Amino acid sequence: MSTTLLHRNFDLRPHNSFGVACRAEYLATLTDEAQLPELLQRVPTGTPVRMLGGGSNVLLPEYLSGLTILNQQKGIRIAAETPNEVVVEVGSGWNWHEFVLWTLRQGYGGIENLALIPGTVGAAPIQNIGAYGVELKDVFEALTAVELASGQTRIFNAEDCVFGYRHSIFKQQKIAGKFYLSKIKIKLSKKRHQVHTAYGAINQQLAAWRIERPRPCDVAAAVIEIRSSKLPNWRQLGNAGSFFKNPIISDEKWEALRAKFPNAPSYPAPHRRIKIPAGWLIDQCGWKGKVIGNVGCYERQALVIVNHGGATGAEIYRFSEMVAQSVLERFEIALEREVNVVQP
Repeated sequence: MSTTLLHRNFDLRPHNSFGVACRAEYLATLTDEAQLPELLQRVPTGTPVRMLGGGSNVLLPEYLSGLTILNQQKGIRIAAETPNEVVVEVGSGWNWHEFVLWTLRQGYGGIENLALIPGTVGAAPIQNIGAYGVELKDVFEALTAVELASGQTRIFNAEDCVFGYRHSIFKQQKIAGKFYLSKIKIKLSKKRHQVHTAYGAINQQLAAWRIERPRPCDVAAAVIEIRSSKLPNWRQLGNAGSFFKNPIISDEKWEALRAKFPNAPSYPAPHRRIKIPAGWLIDQCGWKGKVIGNVGCYERQALVIVNHGGATGAEIYRFSEMVAQSVLERFEIALEREVNVVQP
C-alpha cells in the first residue's frame, strides 16, 4: 500500500466544474480503498472527512474544514458473465464518460444514453444519474462501500440503495457523507439489445444521420451530439450541468397548469404523475441568458447556471434562490436542486 500525500490549505478551484475558489484545510488523493485507514489516522481525531470525485455536481464554499479526499480509484474487471450479459466491476474514481466509452468499445450495451454525463463512477449511484429515458438503477447490480467512521466494508444491492429520481440512500441525511463508495457493479448486454431512443431528440438526430437500426454506439453518438449542442464546456464556462431537477407533479396539478399554459411540455412519471422540464419553467420566467454579477443562466439552456468568471459558491447559490423563487411565484412549483451544496 502506497502512502498518500497530505496537503494543507489546498486550492480546489481546478477540482470543481463551477471553477469557484475553495480552500481545503487538508487534502489527500486516494487510489485504493486500502489507503483509507492509514490516511484517517494522520488527521486529528474528529476531523470531518469528505469525498470529492470529479467535482461536477457540487457547489463548494470558499473554505472546507477537515479532510477532503480526492477519489482516483481506478481498476476494472469482469465480475460475472453469461452468453447474453456481463457484470462489470469498476473503480469509483473512473471518469463516468470514459467508462461509457469503454463499455461501447467492448460491444456492451445498456448505458449508452448516459454518455457525456460529467463526474466519476462513484457519484453515479449517489445521484442515480439519468438521461434520455435511462437511469443508473436500470443496470445497477451492487456496490462496495467503506464506512469512514469504522473502516468496515459493506455491500449495497439495488434495494439497499433505495433509488429514486436523482436520489439514493446516500443522499439521505442519516447516511450522507458517511461512506466511501469504492467499486460499482453494473450489468450490461453483450448482444444487440433494445436501445432507448424515444426520449428527447435522439430519434431526430439518428434520422438526420439516416440510421434506421441504431446500435448502442449510434445512440451514444447522438446523445453526445445533443448534449454538446445544449451544454457549455465547463472548462470554458464553469457549470455543473442541470442545476435543478425536473419537478414531478400530480395529474390534477398538471391539468390546472395546462389550462393556463397549453403549450407546457410534459413527460409521464410513475404513479400517474407528470414530469415538467425545469428548463422550460425557468425559461418562461425570463432567465435564459440573464446575467447578474458573475452568474447567469446559459443562453442555450436555462436549466444550466454558469459562472462567467470570479463567482463564489455563495453568489451562485443566491442566484439559484432567485431563479427558484420566481418559478414558485409564477407556477406554484417548487424546484429542487440537483447540484449538491457542500457546507463549510
